[in-house]
Amino acid sequence: MKDLRRYLVLKYIQYLVLSSPNVASTFLGLLGSTYTLLLLQSAKVSSKSTTVLISSIAKADVLVAVCVVSDLIIWTFDVNVSSTALMSALLQNLLTANTHISCLLLSCIAFEAYLITFFPVESRRVRTVRNAKQTARIIWILVIAECVILLMEDFLKANSASALISSHCTWLSHFSGRAADLLRSLSYFLGILLRIVNVYFYYKIFFSMSNR
Repeated sequence: MKDLRRYLVLKYIQYLVLSSPNVASTFLGLLGSTYTLLLLQSAKVSSKSTTVLISSIAKADVLVAVCVVSDLIIWTFDVNVSSTALMSALLQNLLTANTHISCLLLSCIAFEAYLITFFPVESRRVRTVRNAKQTARIIWILVIAECVILLMEDFLKANSASALISSHCTWLSHFSGRAADLLRSLSYFLGILLRIVNVYFYYKIFFSMSNR
């Protein structure tokens, strides 16, 4: 459907074109995800692997909605948060999870479009609803694990002054710190790689369609 294609274009611009999110793109992304989730409930939309991945992208914006609502509550009611640094880290990790999940799922959709264009028959066994659900589930699990490690590092940093933490959990602090640094490096290079791969896929698809 055209609306789903427009939504994908919006998400590609939001996550793979813009260098960093802004208020306008975030607001439009939330509106688009809300509309898409409602649209996918329609009987007119068939259940395909692509729609499964699109649905997962839209659901990932729930993490952004949680951050927005939390900020509004804190700002409107002047809520005193006991650990401001930890709360800020938690909200930032939710935004990071949203970005990483969306980028990976968008890349899966680009790869699927590439398979449909060049290997429509051979890839039919791969492009199933079941595989799409499993792929989305694996992506969510991996990104959640990443955010747990990042949040653990932030928690240990916030409590670094505690004698209990410094004496008994030094190894955990070192592990989380090294793991978090490694994840940040991997995320940076993976982000660049995903942008290149997506451009390549759609470049091949575009010229393949134009030559027909």
